Amino acid sequence: MTMKFRKKPVVIEAFQLGIDNMPDWFTDAVAKNDIILHGQSSGFYHAHDTNADIKTLEGWHHANYGDYVIQGIKGEIYPCKPDIFEKTYEAVTR
Repeated sequence: MTMKFRKKPVVIEAFQLGIDNMPDWFTDAVAKNDIILHGQSSGFYHAHDTNADIKTLEGWHHANYGDYVIQGIKGEIYPCKPDIFEKTYEAVTR
């Protein structure tokens, strides 16, 4: 017999690459070479060619312009496509 499980509600931080301002945890990871940022984007100026290679727990993953970049509950950073993000997460208001 299989059992069903529901994911516990957790709060994460995220932003859209090349669209939102880059948070400190992202720029810190860039400085440590855990993220390789490509394109013309800086922390406040954004360009459509912005993309990044992100060192995750499973290896290197690529994030394109408009993808969400998530910082998980243990500080891990990983990309997520917008359609998956919108089905999985909702805004927290406090």
